Amino acid sequence: MTQAPLFRVHLRSLILLLASISAATTLANGLYASYTVQRQQLIDNALESNRVYASKLADSVESFLQSAQQQLGYSASVVADQFGDSRLLAREAERLRVQTNSFNSVVFVDAQGWVHATSPETLQIKGRQLDTLGVQEALRERRPTVSLPYVAATGNLLVFVSCPVVDRAGRYRGLVGGSIYLKRESALHTLLGEHHYRDGSYLYVVDQSRRMVYHPDPARVGEQVGANPVIDAVLGGERGRQRVVNSRGVDMLAGYASVGTAQWGVVAQRPVQSALAELDGLMQGVFYKSLPLAAVLLGLIWWSAWLIAQPLWQLADGARHMDRPGTADGLRQVRSWYFETSELRRAMLLGVNLLHQKIGKLHRDARTDPLTGLENRRGVDLALTLWQAEQRPFAAVALDVDHFKRVNDSHGHDAGDLVLQRLAELMRSCSREQDVLCRLGGEEFVMLLPDVAPAAAEQVAQRLRQLVERTSILPVGQITISLGVAQWPLHVGEAAQVLKAADQALYRAKHTGRNRVVLAGQEEETAGVR
Repeated sequence: MTQAPLFRVHLRSLILLLASISAATTLANGLYASYTVQRQQLIDNALESNRVYASKLADSVESFLQSAQQQLGYSASVVADQFGDSRLLAREAERLRVQTNSFNSVVFVDAQGWVHATSPETLQIKGRQLDTLGVQEALRERRPTVSLPYVAATGNLLVFVSCPVVDRAGRYRGLVGGSIYLKRESALHTLLGEHHYRDGSYLYVVDQSRRMVYHPDPARVGEQVGANPVIDAVLGGERGRQRVVNSRGVDMLAGYASVGTAQWGVVAQRPVQSALAELDGLMQGVFYKSLPLAAVLLGLIWWSAWLIAQPLWQLADGARHMDRPGTADGLRQVRSWYFETSELRRAMLLGVNLLHQKIGKLHRDARTDPLTGLENRRGVDLALTLWQAEQRPFAAVALDVDHFKRVNDSHGHDAGDLVLQRLAELMRSCSREQDVLCRLGGEEFVMLLPDVAPAAAEQVAQRLRQLVERTSILPVGQITISLGVAQWPLHVGEAAQVLKAADQALYRAKHTGRNRVVLAGQEEETAGVR
């Protein structure tokens, strides 16, 4: 007596389990896809926002420096012919500093570097000869300049903006310059300090020597910045956006833009963690809004599983009691409302029919090439035998992939299999329903075209050759094929010999240049291009 299994799994339970797993997987995949898309969108939005923000600030700094140089240029023109008038220079220095508020201090320096006037006078450098970096550069260049950051004679870290003073006779008299403090309140600090983000976002400005001109942390102003791809790009005159790990090891989303007048770079950046902080809340909202639909879906799955499993359970019960009277009547009363249960019920009543179906399937599998789905050699032989018995004329098109060994050697056999599968698809697109398409082995194929004259078969071959030549097959690229055409009974007496005739024509196509069609019985190939 056969002992019943201790653990029995019902189809209804399996359907419920598989459907639930599928639903859960779909939901999880949807949530993951939503998470990925929203995460990338938040990153892209932050990058673009910082890029626009940096460009706007760079334009503002550019305008400020140009305006400052224009102000200095005007003052230079006012005092050019009275450069020896110390009272005039003092008044103009005071006016320039107080009226415009662009500079922390203003100086008039002659061509030898001696200070003639300052504002404010508390600087206590009037009458001294200055040898600081900004003044010496401006005296040497004798053109409008914006200096690198340096420590002035007053002990302040500053940038010196200057304009030459040239009188009407064209003599260089000296310069007028304004200093912008970098570690104290200044117009530049006010301009940049007005713009800020929250959540760890900030901006900074570097000069052409990679030194900090502005940073929200005053202690870092004047600091030399090390290797940083964003700094490299912005000092190269570029404007853009980039994800980068900063010098403190923080993953940042940076936008950057250059300031042409001073050759500075403005960088606005935000931590990735801050940009993604709202993502958790967004995903929670998506999850909670998905729960009602998930509950409805689970109920629908349970009801569908019961509906699907009920007739199968009845059929299984009938199969367990095949020896009881009335089992056949019980099987006929099963409500097989879908195709599978209907077929199962019919199969149980007519077992022989199921056997015939299995035998027929085995025959079909025996005639099918597993790689391409085309007929194999058995299918060819069956078609040839049938058509010769019917005295039905047909054409055979033998074809071969050119340089197929090179494809396998260069790209591997998997790529070669893809080429053969794609070629089979192209053959189907150029054939009719009644045509027989076969793969004889390797890269050798044949098309059997019933009721087709040689000229028409040649046209089919040419169409397939041109289609293959135009088609790009990844990862191989474009391939070509050579084709031979023969027709029975025109070219051979026996139907079985038509393949040999087509192979001979294919051989001539191969040896006359490939990528062409040759018709059996012709000395020259038909329309082919290398």
